[in-house]
Amino acid sequence: MDNRQQTLWDFLWEQRDKLLHQTFQHLGLTFTALLLAILIGLPLGMFIARKRQWATGVLGFAGVLQTIPSIALLGFMIPLLGIGPKPAIVALLVYALLPIIRNTFTGITGVNRDVIEAANALGMNKKQVLFKVELPLAMPVILAGIRTAAVINVGVATLASFIAAGGLGEFIFGGISLNNSNMILAGAIPAALLAISLDFLLSKVQKLDFVKLKKLSYVAVFIVLALVGYQFWPAIVGIGNSGDRGGAKLTAGFTPEFMGRQDGNLGLKSVYGLAIPTRVISDAIMYKAAYEKELDVISGYSTDGRLKAFGLVVLKDDKGIFPPYDAVPIVSQHALEKFPQLEGVLNLLAGKINDSTMIDLNYRTDYLKQSPERVAKDFLIGAGLYKNPRKGSAEEVRIGSKIFGEQYILAEIYRMLIEGNTDYRVTTKSGLGGTKICFDALVNDQIDFYPEYTGTGLLVLLNPDQQLLKNIGQDKDKVYDYVNKTFQQKYKIKWLIPIGFNNSYALMMREKQSKALGVNTITELKNYLDTN
Repeated sequence: MDNRQQTLWDFLWEQRDKLLHQTFQHLGLTFTALLLAILIGLPLGMFIARKRQWATGVLGFAGVLQTIPSIALLGFMIPLLGIGPKPAIVALLVYALLPIIRNTFTGITGVNRDVIEAANALGMNKKQVLFKVELPLAMPVILAGIRTAAVINVGVATLASFIAAGGLGEFIFGGISLNNSNMILAGAIPAALLAISLDFLLSKVQKLDFVKLKKLSYVAVFIVLALVGYQFWPAIVGIGNSGDRGGAKLTAGFTPEFMGRQDGNLGLKSVYGLAIPTRVISDAIMYKAAYEKELDVISGYSTDGRLKAFGLVVLKDDKGIFPPYDAVPIVSQHALEKFPQLEGVLNLLAGKINDSTMIDLNYRTDYLKQSPERVAKDFLIGAGLYKNPRKGSAEEVRIGSKIFGEQYILAEIYRMLIEGNTDYRVTTKSGLGGTKICFDALVNDQIDFYPEYTGTGLLVLLNPDQQLLKNIGQDKDKVYDYVNKTFQQKYKIKWLIPIGFNNSYALMMREKQSKALGVNTITELKNYLDTN
């Protein structure tokens, strides 16, 4: 067995085919959205340059669209356009519009009035003035807007992987979740190079003398851009098709993290031999995509409230590839020394939340849209653990959490426990993203503790060899003991007493579909795919 640490170059070479494909997807999304934005934004900019009473409204509306958070915009698109490239292209189009419209308006209105009067004196009509005088003179300013839009699109396109639209974001967000710096860089470096290259090429175009160019030249430039976009289109429309079962009736949606884990897609292939056309998608969106029948099988979490909300059922892991994921607060040794009361207070929650209780708490936030603060307070009152906050002025405890509902709830529960039982002040740093971000924040003393899962600690943060996994993989006590001991030795981080629930990975289907197909286990899913 080769135990050498994999270098970035090794990873890039190993993943070269996938990297090339994702780069083409990324370029395809960017060019398609940019071309559409030019087709819409350029005429709009010309229109408001002529009808200036409309300028404030059009520019204001385009500005409001650009202020919408990108992941929220992508989420809003799903009920209208489903998942995949269509909603991603529309979202990128929205973000590209403002700089193109604004610069077209600014460029045309900024043309010297003496030049326009001279053109009028030569007998040119309004159309001739626009296309032969104003547009050529305004073109450097217009191209500056297109350059800005192109760079914005390259960056925002990384988020397209959240809705199964592919692109370099699959590497970036998968790497963040898997604590894999090589994977992050494999997506981030090409994305940065694409942005720099596009900006450089457009800067050269911007320096052309557009006054001397003929109308045919504009048409030629647009045709070239369209042909470039067309070349990348196969990469876009081919997103999500794994190629090994193109005729299968079912489609899966897995998170970037799940795709790269042995207790995820890798294990499904090696242990079960499961081959299913797969789309990479954010866990914030995949449950709704399954409910909307955009996906048939998804990777999820066994205590997620959206199981109950969207009528999903967990397929039994009959070959045991998913290890225990007991939820446990992990605390730096420095914090335990700094806050002597902290460990005792956090352990008040030990054994208090079982799987069904956590599903109900998650259901309240995920589906009933109740705030994590309200859900946390109701739980503590019901468990007899709630106390009014002391509003102390002692040292400040910093709580971290990942970016999903369950972690927000746990962070609020711990905040209320600390404020009600100590004089410590508390600040919560919620929504820190994936495992890598939370763990790095803890190791670098940016937070004092956060809720983690034993399976994540074992497989993502410690990454043990296969022999060790065989020895301890399915025994929750052995997994807990190993991660606790190793974390204390390696990182000076302590795993406290488990909270009581096991939020393991799981494969899910709509309950009605599961019953109709007779698929209740992962093996039965594999057999169904083989025979259909």
